[in-house]
Amino acid sequence: MVNLHPSAQGFIRLRDVLKHVPVGKSTIWNWVRQGKFPPPVKLSDRVTAWSVAAVEQWVSERLTPANDK
Repeated sequence: MVNLHPSAQGFIRLRDVLKHVPVGKSTIWNWVRQGKFPPPVKLSDRVTAWSVAAVEQWVSERLTPANDK
């Protein structure tokens, strides 16, 4: 499993997600709408974050070499 955060529990904001998933913000939001990326959690009116565990799992699933698919 990829360690995105010192603790596998908790939440990370979009700026931290983008450090581990090298795409643009709009791509993340498009993938969320398409069901290709874990949906975020609304923590308050102005705060949206992703579960560290969900993002780690998503990244881990994609670490398999392309020729093994």
